[in-house]
Amino acid sequence: MSKLFIRKPMDLLLAEAEAEGEQTLERVLGPFQLTALGVGAVIGAGIFVMAGLGAHYAGPGLMLSFVLSGLGCGFAGLCYAEFAAMIPLAGSAYTYAYATLGELIAWIIGWDLTLEYAMGASTVSSGWSNNFVELLDVFNLKFPLWLAYDHWTGLRKAMEEVARQVMATNFPALAPGTQDYIKQMSDIVAAPTAEMVTRAHQVLGAPVLFGHEIGINLPALVIALIITTVLAIGIKESAKFNSTIVVLKVAVVLFVIGLGAKYVHPGNWGANWHEFAPFGMSGIGAAAAYIFFAYIGFDAVSTTAQEAKNPQRDLPIGMIASLVICTVLYIGVAAVLTGMVPWQSVNIEAPLARAFLDRELIGASNIIIVGALAGLTSVMLVMLLGQTRVLYAMASDGLLPKKFFAEVHPRFRTPFRNTFLVGTLAGVVGAVTPIDDIGKMVNIGTLLAFVIVCMSIIVLRRTEPDRPRPFRTPWVPFIPAMGILANGYLMVKLGWLNWVRLIVWLVIGLVVYFTYSVKHSKVRERAASSVDVKG
Repeated sequence: MSKLFIRKPMDLLLAEAEAEGEQTLERVLGPFQLTALGVGAVIGAGIFVMAGLGAHYAGPGLMLSFVLSGLGCGFAGLCYAEFAAMIPLAGSAYTYAYATLGELIAWIIGWDLTLEYAMGASTVSSGWSNNFVELLDVFNLKFPLWLAYDHWTGLRKAMEEVARQVMATNFPALAPGTQDYIKQMSDIVAAPTAEMVTRAHQVLGAPVLFGHEIGINLPALVIALIITTVLAIGIKESAKFNSTIVVLKVAVVLFVIGLGAKYVHPGNWGANWHEFAPFGMSGIGAAAAYIFFAYIGFDAVSTTAQEAKNPQRDLPIGMIASLVICTVLYIGVAAVLTGMVPWQSVNIEAPLARAFLDRELIGASNIIIVGALAGLTSVMLVMLLGQTRVLYAMASDGLLPKKFFAEVHPRFRTPFRNTFLVGTLAGVVGAVTPIDDIGKMVNIGTLLAFVIVCMSIIVLRRTEPDRPRPFRTPWVPFIPAMGILANGYLMVKLGWLNWVRLIVWLVIGLVVYFTYSVKHSKVRERAASSVDVKG
């Protein structure tokens, strides 16, 4: 049992960080690129989409929901920054846990990070596809439903289209996008007539193979493969691509805030606390747990530690600066959205675009769609980047097959086989699977990683108090303890079903660990050879 918690020596980690050669990753990233990676990972679906549902939980208090989520990330981010500066290696929370809590916990967190990165990329690829189809619609280009969604989602979209026709006929007084409209339409979709089902299949227009309709989210698959190719070509090229997209989407967000501010009615924010937070702190907390997806990915900056020029200085800058920038932008967007539209009337499916369309600002709405596409593109890039670096670190330690997951291309200096596997799987999952539930799993997986990193800082301050720390998390143990409490609170708010999914996923991971990883662990081999020499 003691070997399950064997730790990777800090001296060995530091030696690996200083290694050079064609089988090591290339150190080319500076503070701007690292900050851009953080902003690229964070600003995406959350700011353009999830704010809508968050507003129906928190009302104008959505601004505080973003603060609450940001605080949880901020506490964890300060802990990540200390580790990233001390141990400038790929692997993020996996590597930090290996050095402090032992191999079994490290494996659990590495396996858990797959929920955050690979499944997160699949979720985002589907969101990218939705916005791409909307952009084509602006130019009156119709994408077939069976090629725009997986079969189940495509059929649901077709049914919703039929339901909208029914709504226009039977409930002409209800405005599209309002809560009452969505509730009534949901009731119709939940209990369709036989005629509606037939019409939905006609709208879908899917081909039949072996007696079954087929559907594939082609844009999701294609964008995942394009980004995978960019990542395989090189980290420098990937960073340049990401930085360009980040500049574009931040400009779009600033445009939204600047233009939207002209249409804000302060009365929509309420005249007292009850109107500002109609469901109290409980509603603000529930919204914070839901919109937490909007912050997922900033920790991916730490997975690039082995590719940073000066990781001891630049990684803390990149992580903390990106968090601050994104939180300020999120609060600004939440303020504009709830100021433009009474929270009860905020559109859930496309809150910002609908808020501008309602004021006949069609050009602004189209710009928001472009911004969402740019945002989701960079989010997908950073998530796939983070996943490949975690697998690279695990394979370098022998916990996964090294020949496949840790082999570095001699020219591009990237783990190319690993990259193509992860990108292809993410694209296929996003193309053929309804992934709403998988998206919810991403939140709880990330929160668990944050909790473990915060715990690890407390442990490391006790086990190695004299170890040099280029960046020190302030006020230990208060800051990491607050990180544990804040992120643990958000985990509880996600509900029991997500806990069940997390446990099932971790059980699968433990099967892999005990059947393969324990037999190939390099740290175990090193410890055993040390004992043999002493004997």
